[in-house]
Amino acid sequence: MRTAYIVAPEADAADAVQDGFLKAYAALPRFRLDAPFRPWLLRIVANEARNRRRSADRRAGLAIRAAARSGGVSAVADSAESQVLAAETRDQLHAALRELRDEDREVIGARYFLGLSEAETAEALALPAGTVKSRTSRALGRLREALAAIEGGPADG
Repeated sequence: MRTAYIVAPEADAADAVQDGFLKAYAALPRFRLDAPFRPWLLRIVANEARNRRRSADRRAGLAIRAAARSGGVSAVADSAESQVLAAETRDQLHAALRELRDEDREVIGARYFLGLSEAETAEALALPAGTVKSRTSRALGRLREALAAIEGGPADG
């Protein structure tokens, strides 16, 4: 679900996951047994979500919001002030992520929200490992710039 939420609008993510699983099931005879299963499945789900987003031509409501919602409730209640600050920071991060290109959101989402390694990200996004590394670096730089613009200050490299 997290993969689909990163790539597709919320309304399409659940459908993309279901369709992705159906496509993966149909493609099981073509799966290479020596290949890792998780990146293969994530690539199918990501492609399905990407196709749904493109066909609907929608860009809002990416999975980053879902990741924030699924963060869970901490065992120790935070103060009201810290909760407000955390919500404000999260909102700024979401706004900055919405400013990024699709490719940047995908690689940041895979690496930091899904916790995939560079190799798994490369497999899931069908990219060379070097491209994942450079794209991640550039995407983080753009994210810093977008955050600085939202906060009204200069970007700290």
